[in-house]
Amino acid sequence: MRLISRTLLLSWITFVICGLPLSAQTGFDASRAFSYLETQCDFGTREPNSKGAELAVNYFKDMLEPLADTLHLQTFEMNDPYGAGKLTLTNIVARFQPEKSQRIILCAHWDTRPRAEYDGRSPATPMLGANDGASGVAILLEIAQQLHNNPINPGIDIIFFDGEDYGKPGDLQYYLLGSRYYAKHPYPPMAQQVILLDMVGDAELSIKVDPVSYRSAPRVIEEIWSIAAEIGYDQFQLVQGSAMYDDHVPFIERGIPAIDIIDFEYPGPDNQYWHTHADTPDKCSPESLEAVGNTLLSWLYRQ
Repeated sequence: MRLISRTLLLSWITFVICGLPLSAQTGFDASRAFSYLETQCDFGTREPNSKGAELAVNYFKDMLEPLADTLHLQTFEMNDPYGAGKLTLTNIVARFQPEKSQRIILCAHWDTRPRAEYDGRSPATPMLGANDGASGVAILLEIAQQLHNNPINPGIDIIFFDGEDYGKPGDLQYYLLGSRYYAKHPYPPMAQQVILLDMVGDAELSIKVDPVSYRSAPRVIEEIWSIAAEIGYDQFQLVQGSAMYDDHVPFIERGIPAIDIIDFEYPGPDNQYWHTHADTPDKCSPESLEAVGNTLLSWLYRQ
């Protein structure tokens, strides 16, 4: 993702959700989710055309095929904008109850950045991407397990996008490659809502509101942040954060409400781990994965 701007505080919004108080017992297993994060990192860097990317695709296939009703490996090619040859990219699309017309996309990017340009040691080499990539995928792998065990009313598409982080700084046309492709070539029926998870594993998690998301889907933001408060997760803060150019944007551009659940302060406002080789599993925590995964599942079970 790329930062667009930093804005002022958002006024607190009161939102009342009908129904019984949450017991926060969705079944979400934070330890298992963290093991999914670590496994991805064990494959090494997962930039397009790498060995780690090949291992990751096979892993996702093996994990999701027994859980989803249908699984698609949406592979496409494009010329490499920064070198000779072609990039082969693969979106992983796991569909639950694909016959339902009422649908929600839950998504994250699974690729890692082919360069760590903010790292003083080796800025030209690929980064591991524990938080920036693996964290959102880890949560959605665990959510897939829960949806398999306990289906919900809307149909769900869990999508792992490739090529989100390929572009060089300022070269926005080569970011969001997988989500751009899917938004143009979706598996029907297309979802009516999109929820993106990105950089959600930071051990010092603080999730503010992306104003791009709020303009697109204010009700969804208010509901999810209110549920987090109801459960007792103070990692969700209903204040305005940075405006994000991320995998939710291609859907917003096509008129589909979409939000980005993201902590763009890794680990704090100086963002010292972002796009560096310090983005490793020891900077992440199961507790952060639980706060996001359990909140999102709680919201899903209320739909």
